[in-house]
Amino acid sequence: MTKSALGPHGLNKMVINHLDRLFVTSDAATIIKESDVHHPAAKMVAQAAKMQESECGDGSNFVLSVAGELMFQAQQLIQMGLHPSEILIGYEKAAKLVYEDLENQTCYTLKDIKNNEEVLKCMKTSVASKQFGIADQLGELITTACLYAIPSRSKKLNMDNIRVQKILGGSINDSEVVHGMVCIRQSETSIHRATEAKIAVFNTNIEMQQGETKGTILFNNADELENYSKSEEDKFE
Repeated sequence: MTKSALGPHGLNKMVINHLDRLFVTSDAATIIKESDVHHPAAKMVAQAAKMQESECGDGSNFVLSVAGELMFQAQQLIQMGLHPSEILIGYEKAAKLVYEDLENQTCYTLKDIKNNEEVLKCMKTSVASKQFGIADQLGELITTACLYAIPSRSKKLNMDNIRVQKILGGSINDSEVVHGMVCIRQSETSIHRATEAKIAVFNTNIEMQQGETKGTILFNNADELENYSKSEEDKFE
């Protein structure tokens, strides 16, 4: 289910998915991902848009527009009396021609993937299509974060190495890239600053583990009650 709403950066869509969750976005990839598509032809177009998003991260709207226009033109040709197989042969010839000419349509080639200025030129183009007006600032932040996240021996970027953390009370102009780890919560101790510190990261709770089975314990005097948890505490220490 989609409804249109005019937003600050163009025509936004209000999408309600099968879990009744609401999305307000103009991003075609998000709309396709959250929409429940059943029609076989529409499903193929949706899968093409998803593949474009996973391969390049952008351009899914273009894939949908081109596929829609190709099907619209095919409909007119069928109404003229052409057989679908003849239309398919024509589309295959056109695709072959496009592939041959596509290599000559390059306007700029990125020479050094680790160069900030070169990557920024390419980054601003993609960012401007989503966030027009603040592409310079956002492009610089994204470029810096990506160059931090790419390993020195590799040219492959893992998106899991980059996190976006929102902090209440600021604006887009307060955004910055932090090379390291960001913890939003306050310190639990009186120590708020440390330099050249050794850091240990635990992925489990530091507390006594409860057993899976239930048991009943009978205490006859106060000493037994007092010494009951001593052995567990000693092991924990």
